[in-house]
Amino acid sequence: MEISGTASAILRDKSPVVSTTETDATVFSAIQLMSNKNIGALPVVDDGKLVGIISERDYTRKVILKGKSSKNTRVDEIMTRDPIVVGPDETVAECMRLMTAKRVRHLPVLEDGKMVGILSIGDLVKWIISAQEATIDQLTKYVFGE
Repeated sequence: MEISGTASAILRDKSPVVSTTETDATVFSAIQLMSNKNIGALPVVDDGKLVGIISERDYTRKVILKGKSSKNTRVDEIMTRDPIVVGPDETVAECMRLMTAKRVRHLPVLEDGKMVGILSIGDLVKWIISAQEATIDQLTKYVFGE
């Protein structure tokens, strides 16, 4: 089955507000924001420009396992620099391929250098399931003549 749709189509179903953090924020404040928003990663911006991403995985591997303190560690010490990004016209299939190949769970979406949203693996899976359900519904109606 061919997967259709684009990053911008998925973003239309999401809130246009993207929570972010800055490089000089503490890891504790970033984790607290992720917890409050029930999200797994935060884009890191400086002067409105995407410079990295911090995830729960970064926290566990680069703070907890190394015995650091989240209250004394800055985001820029553990963030992933130069994150994998996509444009709004990128296909859902290509987003899935990138996430799988690069082993990432979040893709910031940039348009003309400006972040317009972020996609999670959950967003893509939800989109694909919805598309499959629509296809099944159409085929059922076709077969049974509704």
